Amino acid sequence: MAQDWPQYLGPNRNSISDQKGILRTWPATGPEVLWTVNVGIGYGGPVIKDGKVYLLDRDDKVGDILKCFDLSSGKELWSFGYEAPGSVMFPGSRSVPAIDGNYVYSCGPYGNLYCIDINTHKPVWNKNVWTDFGGDSGNAPSKEPAGGQGGFGGRGNFPIWAISQCPLVYGDLLILASQAPGAGVVAYNKNTGDVVWKTPNLGNENYVSPSVVKIDGKDQIVMVISSTNPFGRSEQAKTLGSIVGIEPSSGKILWKFEGWECHITVASAVDAGENRILAVGGYEYGALMIKVEKQPNGSYGAKELFKTVEFGDQTKTPLLYNGYFYAQYGTNNRRDGLVCMNMNGEIMWKTKKEPDFNKGSMILADGLILATDGAKALYLIEPDPTAFKPLAKTELLTEVKSDNPGAARFGTQNWAPIALADGKLLIRDQSRMMCVKVAK
Repeated sequence: MAQDWPQYLGPNRNSISDQKGILRTWPATGPEVLWTVNVGIGYGGPVIKDGKVYLLDRDDKVGDILKCFDLSSGKELWSFGYEAPGSVMFPGSRSVPAIDGNYVYSCGPYGNLYCIDINTHKPVWNKNVWTDFGGDSGNAPSKEPAGGQGGFGGRGNFPIWAISQCPLVYGDLLILASQAPGAGVVAYNKNTGDVVWKTPNLGNENYVSPSVVKIDGKDQIVMVISSTNPFGRSEQAKTLGSIVGIEPSSGKILWKFEGWECHITVASAVDAGENRILAVGGYEYGALMIKVEKQPNGSYGAKELFKTVEFGDQTKTPLLYNGYFYAQYGTNNRRDGLVCMNMNGEIMWKTKKEPDFNKGSMILADGLILATDGAKALYLIEPDPTAFKPLAKTELLTEVKSDNPGAARFGTQNWAPIALADGKLLIRDQSRMMCVKVAK
């Protein structure tokens, strides 16, 4: 069995799998679909460990449901749910769980953080990453805007598009970004739920999950912080975004790069090697590369290497392979498609709308990229800085079939992160999760 996919963006949180034997051609009908199960609307992706699939599903009228499926058959083995009703624009699920040992960790769109025992199927501990630190409850009846739908106004400081944290297991710690008034990044004891450390609030409303970056050979937790959202937070003073490096053991802030306009940021930071970090900003603000360096006094500082509006990704973390970055750059106003960029910020190529890629998900395995396009298609691509080289394409995904008006409004938004293990690729749209055979 190939390496599991135990967390957001895979085993090393970089969208890379060690899976071998990826099929380089598909039949005219596409790769074999091994099974399909019904799921609720939303954007939450699955994780895989020891032949089992875990997905934080959601029913906005009731709450979150952690579900466990058999990877071979798709049979639902067990589930655990809790009440957390509420809906925002782009309704439904949000995040990707993390599994470590006998525990699976998940964070719902209203901040409910649960540690569930995979053997007893019962909670070991639970907290709220948002309201525990002074955040307004976005699903309290008094906070709902007129009509109950939409994210703008009426919810106090609750994030407009809800909480989208994908937990990071680091040693004995479970690390997430709260960004409530009383906390920035928070590290819990993964076994007890006790808070081990927390940083102060780091800035504006944020949808970024923490990443781990090597600086001078040592791990640092890195967070990308948005600039002020000029649409949804017009009452707030306009401040720029930042990138922050944190000591994993203590929560000490080691350095902070400030002054980047990147509102509504979702994608995590990318470790670009040699103390370099790539960040992509929300909407049309592109990408920023910085370098972190130790100063003569022993402290750290960060400097800009380049920034560009010609490369970016609104919802996913770019993929790095053989010195080149690949990302899906589709925003409200840009349709650059799949874009390839080198380490110096030079754009190698763009697909634009031929073909279009818009907020899909990508995995690198066996020297190939498996990519959803954010709509209906799954692609097999040979990564090459000289040109876009598709090897195969199939339309597997469908338009949403739901009586939920919020879901129906947004059509074919198949934006969830995908997962790969044992030659099986898991993809979900707004009504189904399917398992596709992509390896020999």
